Amino acid sequence: MQQWHAMSPKEAAAQLKTDPVRGLSPGEARARLEEYGPNRLEQTGGRSLLQRLWEQLKDPMILVLLVAAALSWLASGGEDLLDAVIILVIVLVNGAISIVQESNAEKALEALREMAAPQASVLRGGRLCRIDAALLVPGDLICLEAGDLVPADVRLVEAAGLRADESAITGESVPVEKRAEVTLAGDTPLGDRVNLLIGSTVVTGGRGTALVVETGMRTEVGRIAALLQNQEQGETPLQRKMGEISKSLSFLCVAACAVMFGVGLLQGKELLSMFLIAVSLAVAAIPEGLPAIVTIVLALGVQRMAGQHAIVKKLPAVETLGCASVVYSDKTGTLTKNQMTVTQIWTASGKGEQLALSIGALCSDSVPRPDGTFSGDPTENAIVAAAQSRGIRKQELEAEFPRRAELPFDADRKLMSTIHPSPAGGYRVMVKGAPDLLLRRCTFCLDRGVRPLDEGARVTAETANRLMAGQALRVIGVAYRELERIPGQLTPETVERELIFVGLIGMMDPPRPEVREAVAVCRHAGIRPVMITGDHKLTAVAVAKELDIYRDGSTALTGAELDFMPQELLEEQVNRCAVYARVTPEHKLRIVQALQKQGEIVAMTGDGVNDAPALKAADIGCAMGVTGTDVAKGAADMVLTDDNFSTIVSAVAQGRGIYANIRKAIHYLLSCNIGEIFTIFIATVCNFHQTPLVPVQLLWLNLVTDSLPALALGVEPVEAGVMDQPPRSGKEPLFTGPFAFQLVWQGLMVGLVTLAAYFLGEYVLSDPGEAYQAANTMAFATLTLCQLFHAFDVRSDRASLLQIGILSNPAMNRAFLIGLLLQLSVLLLPPLQAVFSVVPLSPGEWAAVLVLSLMPLPICEGVKGMQRRQRAERAPARPGAGK
Repeated sequence: MQQWHAMSPKEAAAQLKTDPVRGLSPGEARARLEEYGPNRLEQTGGRSLLQRLWEQLKDPMILVLLVAAALSWLASGGEDLLDAVIILVIVLVNGAISIVQESNAEKALEALREMAAPQASVLRGGRLCRIDAALLVPGDLICLEAGDLVPADVRLVEAAGLRADESAITGESVPVEKRAEVTLAGDTPLGDRVNLLIGSTVVTGGRGTALVVETGMRTEVGRIAALLQNQEQGETPLQRKMGEISKSLSFLCVAACAVMFGVGLLQGKELLSMFLIAVSLAVAAIPEGLPAIVTIVLALGVQRMAGQHAIVKKLPAVETLGCASVVYSDKTGTLTKNQMTVTQIWTASGKGEQLALSIGALCSDSVPRPDGTFSGDPTENAIVAAAQSRGIRKQELEAEFPRRAELPFDADRKLMSTIHPSPAGGYRVMVKGAPDLLLRRCTFCLDRGVRPLDEGARVTAETANRLMAGQALRVIGVAYRELERIPGQLTPETVERELIFVGLIGMMDPPRPEVREAVAVCRHAGIRPVMITGDHKLTAVAVAKELDIYRDGSTALTGAELDFMPQELLEEQVNRCAVYARVTPEHKLRIVQALQKQGEIVAMTGDGVNDAPALKAADIGCAMGVTGTDVAKGAADMVLTDDNFSTIVSAVAQGRGIYANIRKAIHYLLSCNIGEIFTIFIATVCNFHQTPLVPVQLLWLNLVTDSLPALALGVEPVEAGVMDQPPRSGKEPLFTGPFAFQLVWQGLMVGLVTLAAYFLGEYVLSDPGEAYQAANTMAFATLTLCQLFHAFDVRSDRASLLQIGILSNPAMNRAFLIGLLLQLSVLLLPPLQAVFSVVPLSPGEWAAVLVLSLMPLPICEGVKGMQRRQRAERAPARPGAGK
C-alpha cells in the first residue's frame, strides 16, 4: 500500500501520472474507471434461505431433535405422528428465529456503502464539473469546501484553513487541521496524517484541492469493510454449552437404546416390545423442549432489557453478557459526551473571565441554534456555550459590536482575528489561537489594567499553558488590540501585533457524569474496564484516571507501539494495559483477539465506523444508539439507546440472571429425565414382568408436563447479589462436578420415589387382580406430580423457598396449576384413561401418591439448608463485624 502521506503533492501527482493543476483528461478518467472499477464498496453475495436453513439444521442439538422425531414415530409403531410433528415444529421455530437474526454483517456493509459521497466536484481537463462519486478514479483532482463529505482517500494539494471531522474513523474528538505542504514520515499514525483526507469524513471548515489516491475497497473505509467481511462470528459461551449438552445426550440416547435392548434380549423378552421401550427411553432422555425454552428465556430477557435502554439483536448475546470479564470502551462519545466543554479559564488578573469569553465568542464562526445547540467548529461552540452560560449571549454581542473585518484561521499561524467597533471608540481586534504563537505577538497583558508583558508575566502565562495542557485540555489563548481605524491592508503584520494578552481558555470532551459509578460497579463485579481510542495518549490517560480506569500500576500503549509489538508480546501485556491510544481498526482487532486468547470474554462498546470490526470480533459488541454510526450498530450485538455506558452494567446483571435461569431449566429437565431413565433401567435390569411406564406415558411426560415448569424457571427474577460475584469463565463447562452430582442425586431421588410408588401399588395397596394396572398408574401419577413439586425447589440453588417466597413467581404458579390440571384430566377422565393405559385409584393409593410426590421438597430444602450452614462455617469473618 502506497504511503501517500510521505510524498509531496508533486511526488504524488507523478506517482499517479496526473496533472496537479488540470486533473485527468476525460478519456484517461474513463480508462482508469475500467482499470480500477467504481468508487464503491464491494457487496458480498448473501446466502440463500435454503443455505441459512441448512446451517441451522447442522446444529448438534437440532440433529438430536430430528433423531428424536424419527424415534418418536417409531415408538408409536409408525401410526402416531403427533409427537414427531411437535418436535419438528420446535425445530422450525428455532430455525426461523435464528435466520431472522442473521443479517447483521450485511447491514453493516450496507451502512458503509451509504456513507459514500453521492456527488463530487472534480477537475477534468481543467474544467470543473460535478459527477457521481462512484465515477472518481485515482489521479482525479477534486475541490473541497466546508460541509463536503470526502468522497475517497485524497492527498491535499492546496489547503486554506481546512479542517475535517475524523471522529468516526480515528476517534479524534475535535476537527483536525489539515496542511497540504507538509511531508510526513512513513510510519505516521492514521490520525496524525494531516496532509490526507480520509473518505467518508466531513470537511468542517476552509477549502482545498486534493488528488484522489485510493478508491473503493482500497480506501480506509474499504479496509474496514474488508475486515467486517473477513471477521467470522465465534460461538457464544451458551452455544458452546448447548453443544456439550447435545453430545452428552446423544451418547446417553445411544447407550440407553443399546443397554435396554441388549438386556431385554438376554432376558428373553419380546423383540418388538423391547425395541419400543428402548426407543421411548431414548426419547425420554432428550429434553425436546430445551432449545425452545432457551430461545424463549432469551427472548423474554431481550424484552426486559429493551425497557432498560438496551436493544439486543442476537439472542445468545444476552447470556454472553453475563460472562463478560473485560469491557473495552471507546472514549469519544461513549465514556465522554463527545461535546467539547470549557472547564478552565486562566487570566493574568484572575478577574478577566468575562472579557476572555467575550473575545472568544466574537472571534468565532459558531452559530447558536433556536434549540440551544450550536453549529460550527466544536472548539468555538464550546467557547460560545461557556459564554452563554455566564450570561454573555453571542447574538447580543454581535448586535452591539458587529464584525467589520477578519483574518480567517489558517494552519500556519494558528490564529484567527476579527475586528469590531470598540466600547472605547474606534475599533478593537479580537484574536484567539494557539497560546505559544499568540504570546509572541503580545507586548502587553491585562493585569489590574493594561501593563507591559514582561518576562515574568510571559513565563507565568507559559507555565499556566503547560499545566492546562498537562491535564489533557485543549488550550486557546485570547488577546485584543485597540485601533483608531481599520488598516487598508488586512495582514497578520498589520493586525496581529502589539496585542494585549487576556488569558487562556481550557476545554475538553468531559466524561459522562454517570460513568465513574458504572466503572466502580464493573470493578466490584470482577469486570475490568479498558479504554481504547483513536485520541492522543495524554488525553486518553487523563480521562481514564478521572474515571478510575487507569490506576497505579496500569500501562498505556499507542498504535505506534503496537505496530512494533509482536502478537505474542501483546498477549503477555494485554491484561496490564488500561488505555490504548491512537489505534487503528486493525489494532483494535489485535487487542480483542489477544485478550480472547487469554480466555477472557470481551465486551466492546463504541460508536464510530472505526469500532465496527472490533465490535463484530468481540464476544459482545455494544453500539451507541444516539451518536453511533449505522455501521457500528450493524456490526454490534446490542445497541444502547441512551448512549450510556452505565446501561451495560444493568445489561450484565440481566445476562448473569438469564444464564442462571437457563441453568435452572436445564437442571429441572435433566434431573427429571434422569429419574425417568433410572426408573425404566432398574425395571429392566431387575426383570420386572412389566415396565412401570408405557411408551405413551413417557412421551406425555417429556413433551407436556416438563415444558411449562421449565419455562417458568426461565423467568425467575434475577437473584440478589448477582453482581457481587466474579464473572464465570467462558470455558467453564455447564456440567461442573457439583452440578452434575446435583443432577444425578436428584434424578435418582425422583426415580426411587417412582419405583416406591410402583412397588406399593403392585405389592401392598392394590387388589391382586388389578395390581399391575394400579402400580403403573401410581408410578405415572407420582412421577408427574413429583416433577411438578420438584420445580419449586429448583428455583434457587442456595436460598430456601421461604426466603424467595413460595408463590413469588406467578409463572411458576400458573405452570404448576396447568400441569396439575392436565395430569388429573389424564388420570380421572375415562376417555383419556384408556389412551394412557391408567385405571382409577383408591383413596389409599391417592394418599400414597401425594406423600411420595411431595418428598423432593423436604429432601432438597434440607440439603440446601445443610449447604448454607457449611458455607457460613467456612466463610471468613468480615472485617469490622460486630462493631
